[in-house]
Amino acid sequence: MKVLVLGGGGREHAIVWALSRSPLIGEIHCFPGNAGIGELATIHSSGSLEPENTMALTEKILPELVIIGPEAPLAAGVADLFRDRGFPVFGPGASGARLEGSKAFAKQFMDRHGIPTATFDICEKFSEAEQALKKRTPPYIVKADGLAAGKGVFILDSLEEAKETCFNLLEKMALGEAGKTIVIEDHLPGNELTILAVTDGKTWRLLPSSQDHKRAFDGDRGPNTGGMGAFSPVPWADSGFLKRIEELVIEPTIRG
Repeated sequence: MKVLVLGGGGREHAIVWALSRSPLIGEIHCFPGNAGIGELATIHSSGSLEPENTMALTEKILPELVIIGPEAPLAAGVADLFRDRGFPVFGPGASGARLEGSKAFAKQFMDRHGIPTATFDICEKFSEAEQALKKRTPPYIVKADGLAAGKGVFILDSLEEAKETCFNLLEKMALGEAGKTIVIEDHLPGNELTILAVTDGKTWRLLPSSQDHKRAFDGDRGPNTGGMGAFSPVPWADSGFLKRIEELVIEPTIRG
């Protein structure tokens, strides 16, 4: 089987590495790839992940499967474009990718479908953000609505810092379009856990649990980063706990 992987980060490197170990895979291409991926696959490094570029390359390679890694092309509807052209794709269409591409949409979706989530406010003006912050106590949680390469979530210890962050996002456009709408939500103390599921829209299968460590510096004292590492599986996420995640989160998400 000939496979094309879109993306050039650590996630895509892991995907390519896993594909290279399968006896079912005969040829792996990656766009744009990176040096590490180049040791395992044919990389095509010219151009960006815009729909026109990716489609032109795909029609040249004619893969039997396309795997899309990054969030941005998924949110832009690249998977829909490929499916319309008859290419099998692993990756959600634009409607499904909105859960990742818009935190405001995701919060409203969870609220609408009874999926547990922190109480929140969606703000488009700084005055709205000020009112939302007044209702809360530190630490303050401020999130840019759009995709920000893992750097759109802010955990702030003082009201002054929180106001400054909101002002920078909404008025100074510090993160561009990604921050023109923000989500302010209650702080939920506890351990962070990541559960991923692969679905065809009707059924699903959980992948192993993992735990991210995204904040810079020891003791979680620094800002969030695109990723400081993770470990998997998480020892305390036993089968009973994962069953609750399926019932409370995964199943209502698929139904929604």
